[in-house]
Amino acid sequence: MKYHLLGNSGLQVSELGFGAGTLGGKGQIFSAWGQANQAEANQMIQLCLDAGINYFDTADVYSDGESERMLGKALAKERHKNIISTKVGIRSSDHLNDVGFSRNYLKYAVEQSLNRLGTDYIDVLQLHQFDSFTSLHQLMKTLDELVRSGKVRYIGVSNFSGWQLMKAQAIADQYGYEKFVVNQVYYSLIGRDYEWELMPLNDDQQISAVVWSPLGWGRLTGKFDRENPIPCESRLHDTAQFAPPVNEEHLYRVIDVLKVIAEETGHSIPQIALNWLLQRPTVSSVLIGARNEAQLLDNLTAKEIQLSVDQIQRLDQVSAVYPPYPYYPYWNGQFTERFKSLVDSQYI
Repeated sequence: MKYHLLGNSGLQVSELGFGAGTLGGKGQIFSAWGQANQAEANQMIQLCLDAGINYFDTADVYSDGESERMLGKALAKERHKNIISTKVGIRSSDHLNDVGFSRNYLKYAVEQSLNRLGTDYIDVLQLHQFDSFTSLHQLMKTLDELVRSGKVRYIGVSNFSGWQLMKAQAIADQYGYEKFVVNQVYYSLIGRDYEWELMPLNDDQQISAVVWSPLGWGRLTGKFDRENPIPCESRLHDTAQFAPPVNEEHLYRVIDVLKVIAEETGHSIPQIALNWLLQRPTVSSVLIGARNEAQLLDNLTAKEIQLSVDQIQRLDQVSAVYPPYPYYPYWNGQFTERFKSLVDSQYI
């Protein structure tokens, strides 16, 4: 297992992390992701520990908090050796104010997560989505207070746009508040929008990317291709309203190339898709989730693959989508050269 720095925090995290969204199985979306019980969770997390994974990600809304509880129990004996990341901010109950990042709710949400995780500190607290109703000045001050209290060690965001993240970071810099060190993003061979704005922002601000849904919401598991489209009864249809969109023809073009490279290397399609992400600039950890041990073991093998330069270039070319204005002039010019230099220097 390789380890990368998490932004400029000095904290080292495993290149593969475990996404605990498959634990618990409560609710429409999370029961579709997975229904692992505590015993199964313990076994999968032990496999992760044995493989060298030290980064475990969850959220307060995953299976109504059950994911946090199960993860906390599974890591209890190894707590101080591992990094727990959790996310807050999405509505967690019917109570009027149980959503967003007001000082009142944010501090309450952190206390609840601490209780469920069975710990007295959260290594990485991430804001699950942007809250346009709470002042960013208030938010950054509250996050700073949480870090100074010792209940939170590092802070990050997820699903923020570039201007939202940069404005918050600038406020923290102006007032001497704690700054973000991690940005949890959607990034995959069929979803490369991260590269247009957030990747250069992360590079500039020394913020690391932690990748969620690296297999494109289950579309790159190797189960589907032109001859075997996603069946009507698939869980992907049940959760489509939450999934990142994708053009069907673009998906199949990427899968066509993945199938060829799978035959060349003897590795599975998801292993190749995961390994491609491990080579990308600013990416510190790629989260793998699993419904069972077999899936987990298959995903863990991704770190051992050695793709050739030609194979990586073929994946780059088939997955590329021309960016919209105003990104394409920058993308075709100075960032292309900056991107190459990041890869050549193995920036992160």
